Amino acid sequence: MNVTAKIRARRAEARTRKAVNRAIDQAATPAMRHELIALAQTQNVWR
Repeated sequence: MNVTAKIRARRAEARTRKAVNRAIDQAATPAMRHELIALAQTQNVWR
């Protein structure tokens, strides 16, 4: 993987992390928040 591809991949991961965190913060119910957290953990969104 070249340097440019690594930078793009890192930026994409950051965008995904930000989107997941935003969705968790704006979740309508605690149950939805917990569901989003569980999905993020199974998908390895947070390292």
